[in-house]
Amino acid sequence: MFCGEKVALRARIESDVAVLHAELYDDVMTRLQADTRPWRALAPGSALAPFAMADPTDDSVAFSVVELVDGEPLAGAAVLHGIDQHNRSAHLGITLRPAYRDRGLGLDTVRVLCDYGFRIRGLHRLAIETLSDNGAMLRTSDNAGFVREGALRQAAWVSGRFLDVVLLGLLAEEWNAARSLSRDELLDEAGRESFPASDPPAL
Repeated sequence: MFCGEKVALRARIESDVAVLHAELYDDVMTRLQADTRPWRALAPGSALAPFAMADPTDDSVAFSVVELVDGEPLAGAAVLHGIDQHNRSAHLGITLRPAYRDRGLGLDTVRVLCDYGFRIRGLHRLAIETLSDNGAMLRTSDNAGFVREGALRQAAWVSGRFLDVVLLGLLAEEWNAARSLSRDELLDEAGRESFPASDPPAL
């Protein structure tokens, strides 16, 4: 597993598939926030199902997200996709089960994915594309240090209307600088923690 403060990324296992499919795919409105392609009825075992078990490829690696508490409950899914080894770039995406939202797990999931992409995969740039009305993902991206680079106007047809797609990017040097700053801010001038351990500064 690849761990953060609140969550870990691990390989998807068979028992994850039905849960993720039921809560994150068969819930049509939730799925439309994560994928602008038309929703289709798919069985969890279908090769086309988005949460089906699959080995990593050169251009994509999918994870299950688990919360770092007793029993490590399944919290959602995360993916690094469109990995371009020549330009050292990739795109990331996350989706959490309804019961695990609004608890800071999304931000930690994005941070762990960034750490994996930059430190383990040696990438130079990570990108997020999200719908303009996806306030939770926009806030999470901002808090993780992503820079809003622009928007594709009315590029997504979602539930009967066109929406802009917001483009965000983060470079390795920005990530490393933010991590260094965060470590420096852990201690105040007296060498004591300057904030509660449960409330670290946003990167």
